[in-house]
Amino acid sequence: MMEPGMNEPSATPETVDTATEAQKALIERVRDYRKQIQEGGGKDRIDTQHAKGKLTARERINQLLDEGTFQEIDAYMTHRHTDFGMHKSKPLGDGLVAGFGKVNGRRVCVYAQDFTILGGSFGEVAGQKVAKAMDLAMQAGVPVIGLNDSGGARIQEGVFSLAAYGELFYRNTLASGVIPQISVMLGPCAGGAVYSPALTDFVVMTKSISNMFITGPEVIKTVTQEVVDVETLGGAMTHSTVSGVAHFATESEEESFDTVRRLLSYLPSNNTEPAPAAEVTDDPWRMDPELNTLVPADPSTPYDMRVVIEKVFDLGSFMEVHANFAQNAIVGLARLHGQPVGVVGQQPLYMSGVIDIDASDKIARFVRFCDAFNIPLITFSDSPGFMPGVAQEHSGIIRHGAKIVYAYSEATVPKLTVVTRKGYGGAYIVMSSKHIHADLVYAWPTAEIAVMGADGAVNILFRKEISSNADPAAERARLVAEFRDKFSNPYRAAASGFVDDVLLPEETRPRLIAALELLRDKQNSLPAKKHGCMPL
Repeated sequence: MMEPGMNEPSATPETVDTATEAQKALIERVRDYRKQIQEGGGKDRIDTQHAKGKLTARERINQLLDEGTFQEIDAYMTHRHTDFGMHKSKPLGDGLVAGFGKVNGRRVCVYAQDFTILGGSFGEVAGQKVAKAMDLAMQAGVPVIGLNDSGGARIQEGVFSLAAYGELFYRNTLASGVIPQISVMLGPCAGGAVYSPALTDFVVMTKSISNMFITGPEVIKTVTQEVVDVETLGGAMTHSTVSGVAHFATESEEESFDTVRRLLSYLPSNNTEPAPAAEVTDDPWRMDPELNTLVPADPSTPYDMRVVIEKVFDLGSFMEVHANFAQNAIVGLARLHGQPVGVVGQQPLYMSGVIDIDASDKIARFVRFCDAFNIPLITFSDSPGFMPGVAQEHSGIIRHGAKIVYAYSEATVPKLTVVTRKGYGGAYIVMSSKHIHADLVYAWPTAEIAVMGADGAVNILFRKEISSNADPAAERARLVAEFRDKFSNPYRAAASGFVDDVLLPEETRPRLIAALELLRDKQNSLPAKKHGCMPL
């Protein structure tokens, strides 16, 4: 028996060599696996991907995330299916790359479909990997970003593939309003697969390489005899202008990633955090005299609400969302004295800023997103009303317009409103008026707050007087002028406390900054309930 403190006999040279070789073999095996994982579907398929002008899944992740921060999970997973020749191909990772990393120093979870492996088809393993990434994101309280490029459900796996999508949709729903979810479309997305991006907060589509549709052109031709190409049916411009499915349409993959990085800079990591403030680079007292003459004296003459937004908020900070869809309304993110805010407004340059079905959906969705993630709302109201017409009524403008009322009324974040010109009827009420509990409402001297415009009101109120007058045109002109003097101004509303102050337009920026500072720690609560029944 050895005495305490005595050394063990040294190993023989043969023992050392044998142990070293075994260790080397283990290390080499890890390296070999990692090489297989990094190679994806192999050089030929990667070359094919590049020939289409598309990056691989790993190249995309590396471009999106801060250099060297990506940490992959479940890279060794393979499917368990054998039907239809699936036993012959069991690639590591199974066509989906998942993990976590950082964007501009902030933590995110990310997953990317790998088109070089089985066409990026979504099966049981892909569903498990995405589910784990989303579970991690919710547990850590960080945004999740999906990079979509897939041939769709893996047909060979049958119901297991469908179950995988179901688990994804379920998690998209649970994560909604808890963590920001962003979908980047970088290839095809068809059938049931489109519902995951549709459930996320923002969809970024890349022109010429991405598309989304429930049924493809061939099926449509067979069923309805309609002939349509892929781009017209579900390309980036179609979904960013016509359907409203896509919030952003970009020229390249690189621009898509830049869009995601910029978008994240306005958003908190989760619903328990405030939106991240940026360094203040713009004078809070800056006042632009051009605002004083921006709104024309003639109420029928349009002006550009984007100019108002650019001059009021921190210079260069406005990031418009849904810029090409329902252009009679404007929504987007900006900064006011470094603080992220949600901006909503009518655009008089398009349809006079009237609210139609698409504008209703666009505004309501954005307001609810901002409220979910603690982003204050600033609204610029200038609308002659809701869009009239049989098509709008039959398509449910009542139901869609009610979404705006619901969204603003439900929102508990700070809500500031500026009435720049027309505030007529229901359109005035729904656009974050005092009557649905906006915190502070300001008006410009050009504001017209009334049930309707002077011309329409006079036609209804004084039809007999005008028709019986010796000079109907002169009498009508006199009555219109009288109505405008009494009602087409902000002072009657201000006298009733429905407008908190009438501002010189150039004062808008510093006054909004002061109001936002007051309401920074606003406390508000809603009645206890499971959830409301929004008029969907």
